[in-house]
Amino acid sequence: MTTLHDVLRGTSAIAADATLGLIDVVEQMHATIGARPEALGSARRRSAPGLAGTVYRTLRGATRTLARGSDAGMGALGALLPDRQPGPRLDAFVGVLNGISGDHLVETGNALAIQMQLRQGGRALDWAVRPAAGYSGKALVLVHGLCLTDLRWRRDGHDHGQALAQDGGYTPLYLRYNSGLHVSVNGRQLAALLEDLVGRWPVPLEEVAIIGHSMGGLVARSACHYGRLAGHSWLRRLRHLVFLGTPHHGTPLERGGNRLDLLLELSPYSAPITRLGRVRSAGITDLRYGDLRDEDWLGRDRFERGNDRRQPVPLPDGARCYAVAAVLGKRRGSIRDRLVGDGLVPLDSALGRHARPELALPVPASRQWIAHGTGHLELLASRAVYERVVGWLVPEPAR
Repeated sequence: MTTLHDVLRGTSAIAADATLGLIDVVEQMHATIGARPEALGSARRRSAPGLAGTVYRTLRGATRTLARGSDAGMGALGALLPDRQPGPRLDAFVGVLNGISGDHLVETGNALAIQMQLRQGGRALDWAVRPAAGYSGKALVLVHGLCLTDLRWRRDGHDHGQALAQDGGYTPLYLRYNSGLHVSVNGRQLAALLEDLVGRWPVPLEEVAIIGHSMGGLVARSACHYGRLAGHSWLRRLRHLVFLGTPHHGTPLERGGNRLDLLLELSPYSAPITRLGRVRSAGITDLRYGDLRDEDWLGRDRFERGNDRRQPVPLPDGARCYAVAAVLGKRRGSIRDRLVGDGLVPLDSALGRHARPELALPVPASRQWIAHGTGHLELLASRAVYERVVGWLVPEPAR
C-alpha cells in the first residue's frame, strides 16, 4: 500500500535523481560547446574541463548531500503522518509517475513504485477474509492503461466493472500495476496472479473475463501468452477478452518521439538533450509497435530506431475477443478517423488491423465496434461503449 509517508520520501528521491540528470546534461552541453566539434557528427561524452568541471562536481556532491538530508527529514516528517493511503489526486500522481518512469522507480528502490495486485474498492484483496457470499462464479478482471491506476475505472459516476456486476453477475476485480515496466514483465506477473486467483477463489469458478483499456489490453494479451507457455489453468476458464482502445500495433506518438531522438543525435550540440527524452519508461517505448514478449526488447537498445521486429502472438484459444476503437470525429469513414483515431491510438491499431497478415488479429467484424466522437479516456466511462460490452458478455435473457 502506498502511504503519504511513501509519497514524501519517494518524491524527494525523484527530485534528487532529476537534478543530477539535469546537471549531467548541462555539463555535457557546456563541454561540447567548449570543444567546438563539427555541427554534424557523432556525439562524444565529455566532462567540462578546469574550473567548470570542479563546479559541476561540487553541484553533484551538494545535491547528493541535500538528498540524504532531505530523505532523513522526510522520514521524520512521515513518522508524524497517519499511515494511510493518499487521496484520489495523489493516487493519480503516483499512477502518472509510474507510467513515465516506473522502471527507474523499481531500479532505485523508490517507495512509489507500484506493486502489482488485484483490488476491490481501492484496496488489495485479502484472501484471509473472503466471504463466499461476496463472490460469484464469474470473475471479471479490469486492467487499466498507461499512467492510470485501478481508481480511474470510475469516471462520471460510471464504472464498467460495477455495472457488469449488476447486469451480468460478475465479481469485478481491478488490477493495479506499474505501467512503466515492460509490457511482458507485467504480462508474466498478471498470468501468475490469475493462476493464484483460480486456486483461491472461494466458490466454483466457471468463467474469467478480462477488460483491458489501452496498454491494459496489451498486458492482458501478454498474460495469455505467458499463461499458455506455463500451462496455466486460468486460461481454460477465460471466456471473454475485451480490448478498449488497445494499441495492438503501437501508437504514432512513441514512434514520433523515437524519430525526434534520432534527429537530435545528428549533432553533438543537441545530442545531450536526448537524455531528457530518454527519461520515458520501458512501458512507453513498448508502445512503439505493441511489444508483448521479452524477446521483443531483450538485448536491444530500446531507444534505437528499428523496424517492427515482433513475432506474431495469437489470441487465446477458447476465448471470445472483442475490439472497441474510438475516433474523435463524428462522421463515419473519414481518413482522419483512421489516422488520428481517439487522439492517441489509430483506428487500425485499435482494431488489430495490419498490413502484414501474420500480425493482424482475427477479431470478426461482429465483435468490433467503433465509438464515434469519443476520446481515448472517454472509453472508460462511455455508456454507449458499456452497452456494446454488456451486449457481448451478457446474454439478453440474463439482463
